[in-house]
Amino acid sequence: MGLFNVTRPASFLLTGIPGLESSHSWLAGPLCVMYAVALGGNTVILQAVRVELSLHKPMYYLLSMLSFSDVAMSLATLPTVLRTFCLNARDIAFDACLIQMFLIHSFSMMESGILLAMSFDRYVAICDPLHYATVLTNEVIVGMGVAITARSFVTLFPLPFLIMRLPICRSNVLSHSYCLHPDMMKLACADITINSIYGLFVLVSTFGMDLFSIFLSYVLILRSVLAIASHEERLKALNTCVSHILAVLAFYVPMIGVSTVHRFGKHVPRYIHVLMSNVYLFVPPVLNPLIYSAKTKEIRRAIVRMFRRIKM
Repeated sequence: MGLFNVTRPASFLLTGIPGLESSHSWLAGPLCVMYAVALGGNTVILQAVRVELSLHKPMYYLLSMLSFSDVAMSLATLPTVLRTFCLNARDIAFDACLIQMFLIHSFSMMESGILLAMSFDRYVAICDPLHYATVLTNEVIVGMGVAITARSFVTLFPLPFLIMRLPICRSNVLSHSYCLHPDMMKLACADITINSIYGLFVLVSTFGMDLFSIFLSYVLILRSVLAIASHEERLKALNTCVSHILAVLAFYVPMIGVSTVHRFGKHVPRYIHVLMSNVYLFVPPVLNPLIYSAKTKEIRRAIVRMFRRIKM
């Protein structure tokens, strides 16, 4: 018990966008629209996969996992973001901040794992199509989902305890409208080396390895596609990967930008840090349903059929 008996504030103060405090009420409108698109769009995809028998396939089961993680991520940030921008209610209890921090990092890691699983799906579908049905069975998909969830929980379980052991006496003002591990540990008036090393270890061993594996899978996919004689068949094969590639870019490009700015951009204006973090958390849940609805005709047709049945 003595390990966690340290000085800490009862609550933290969240921050919107530094320098734009007077415009927070105006920014609340676009934020509400983004949350509506993220929650509504991903919920529609989840429902379409659930009710449409034509979507009961590995690719769409994985897509439904991606939509679920996007809904969960949006719900994890929504209460504090809207309270900060709409009501100017900036305080959050210490324990609630720890829970939010754990949820945000967990669902982000889950999304990375799901994108990796989807790249494996595309690899098998293109490079070994004859064995697709026997390799990616329902049991395998369930196993992937359980492994992705377990990895997130086990890897990130230490984070709240690493924060709880730190005395926080410099300030109680966080840099964002939600709680993140790098933001919280910087308020400590003690050595944060362990937190920094563990955070870097998690980043490299999970997100970094996922991104490398996704890149490797597409190298193998590209090699297999280039071996196809027909130009039309090559384009058809690559077209099945477009939605996934866009989803990967929407997730990893902002994440790499945020990580780079946090670790090397000490002289970058504070509002740049905040804006990039907001892009990283808010953009993928908004873009993913739009990407898959626009680029995947099976999803688009299933959504149209679903809404037609509702009207009838």
